[in-house]
Amino acid sequence: MMFFLPFSIVLLLLFILLLPVLFFLLQMKLVGHALVKLGISPAVATLIFFLSIIGSLINIPLFFGEEQNIAINVGGAIIPLLLCIYLLPKVPIFKTIIAVVISALIMNHLAHPVPMVGITIPMFIPPLVAVLLGFIFSPRNPTPVAYITGVLGVLIGADLMNLSQVTGAGMMSIGGAGVYDGIFLVGIISALIG
Repeated sequence: MMFFLPFSIVLLLLFILLLPVLFFLLQMKLVGHALVKLGISPAVATLIFFLSIIGSLINIPLFFGEEQNIAINVGGAIIPLLLCIYLLPKVPIFKTIIAVVISALIMNHLAHPVPMVGITIPMFIPPLVAVLLGFIFSPRNPTPVAYITGVLGVLIGADLMNLSQVTGAGMMSIGGAGVYDGIFLVGIISALIG
C-alpha cells in the first residue's frame, strides 16, 4: 500500500522547513537596508550584518572575579560601538549626549537581572525610545542620533549601570544575551526612520 501526501501539504511542509531561512534573509535585507541608510556601503553593510550575527556568539573576557566574570559581546557591543564612533561626526554632540543620558536612565529602570543570563530588557523598548529621542533632539536627521542613543542607552543604562546586580550569575556579558535583541533592533528601526 502506497501513501501519497497531497501536493498542498507537501508545499506547506516545505514552507515550514524554509521559514527560518526566509526569516534570516528578510532580516539580512532589513539590516542591510538600514545600514545603507546610515551611510554604509551595501558590501560593508552585509559584512557588518554577518559579523554581528557571528559576533553575538563571541564574548571577550574583561574581568574574572570570585562571584562574577565580566565579558564584552562582539556582536552586541563592540560592533555597535564602532558604528557609533563612525556616526559621531554626523550628530549634534551635546544634544546626542542628553539623549543618551535619558535613554540610559530609562533602560536602567527597565533592566532586570536574570540568573545565568545577565541583564534583560524588553527588546522593543530600546528602539522605540531611541527613535523618539532621535526625533526630539535631531528632527532633521534623527537616524544617527537614534542609533547612538539606542546603543549607548542600552549598554550604559542596562548593562554597565547594573553590573553589581548580577553577582553569582556566572558570566555577565556586556551587550550579550539579555540585551542583544534590543541593540540589534535599534539598528534596524532607527535606520528605517530616515
